[in-house]
Amino acid sequence: MYNFLLAFTVCGAAVIIGELVSSWTKAWVPSVFVTACLFLLGYWTVLPHDLIKDSYLIPFGGTICVMVMIVHLGTIISMKRLLEQWKTVVTCFLGLLGMCLAAFFICPFFMDRTLVIAGLPPLTGGIVAATMMQKAAMEAGLTVAALFAISMYCIQGFAGYPLTAFALKKESRRLLEGYRNGTLKASEADREAMQNAIELAAGGDNVKRLPLQVPEKYNSSIVILTKLGLVAWVASVIGKYTGVSGAIWALILGVIFCTLGFLDRDSLHKANSFNIMMLGLICFVFDGLKDMTPELLFGMIGPMIGFIIVGVAGMTLFAFVASKILHRSFFLCFANCLTALYGFPFDQIITDNTCKTVAKTREEYDFLMGKLFPSMIVGGFVTVTITSVFIAGIFVKMF
Repeated sequence: MYNFLLAFTVCGAAVIIGELVSSWTKAWVPSVFVTACLFLLGYWTVLPHDLIKDSYLIPFGGTICVMVMIVHLGTIISMKRLLEQWKTVVTCFLGLLGMCLAAFFICPFFMDRTLVIAGLPPLTGGIVAATMMQKAAMEAGLTVAALFAISMYCIQGFAGYPLTAFALKKESRRLLEGYRNGTLKASEADREAMQNAIELAAGGDNVKRLPLQVPEKYNSSIVILTKLGLVAWVASVIGKYTGVSGAIWALILGVIFCTLGFLDRDSLHKANSFNIMMLGLICFVFDGLKDMTPELLFGMIGPMIGFIIVGVAGMTLFAFVASKILHRSFFLCFANCLTALYGFPFDQIITDNTCKTVAKTREEYDFLMGKLFPSMIVGGFVTVTITSVFIAGIFVKMF
């Protein structure tokens, strides 16, 4: 009775259950953590060892999905919005620099250096960085390092959510104190920034398109996917001849060709293909869990906790430095940097929940959202969408 169709169905069901649990817990339990646990328990009990391979989501997830998804990320980056929030951009860059320096130079004293290389990009970003590192580690024959990359991707949110909630609550109370005593007021700039952030989160940008745009009547889903594939291929070729990771070129070319109008804004969503690409990526990453034994998992718990503590400590220090240089609140800078541990849409969810919890009136809620929401959304795009891909592109060369 077991065949590729049942294998595909089981994979989809595991992802669905993860999403449901995340929704029921308001994202406090990450969907990827639940899905990873289901795959692990399944591999240790009833699931076939080659379940994901049997579903034919491999090599689709580890080849086409990775490069096309990175090009797609370039199509959702709004340079205009990033420039408007340049202090947030600088803050996030400094925060991730602090995380990388601390983890790279301190963690090798208590854990294997290959684990540091494999785990750092997933800690600074999301599934794309995790996929790149897992694939590179497997190609280098480093199974444990590949599993460590997956593990970091699955658990990083548990550190990021409570720390962000704490930082945002401290910042919200500081802002509300000023709002209530009249020293701080909602401004037109805040309202405009809020609207810009909503557009960025929704994938919109209102950028005037250039003549390279394909006429809409010819711009079918297949055409959109083909354009993404073409840019991804160009990126891979440039990467081959320059020695710089093709993933980095894919992100850069995605931004360039979207700005020129050749690629559509938020391409994969427009082609109605984002979710199948994500399913391929997720299943490719979790295929590595078939090699995870209980003994290996328990042996990783200590290094993972130490790795996160050191990395977040470095981020905290550099967020403090950024707050002094840029004359911003430390807690806001810290919250911006922490978006690296979960990204969008969780940055939106945590910010909204915090503002609802702290504010006593609708006016206070709107005031807080105007001050916090724009920088948190931009922070998520800077850390997960942009910087983590660059970091992964550098670290894949280190094995």
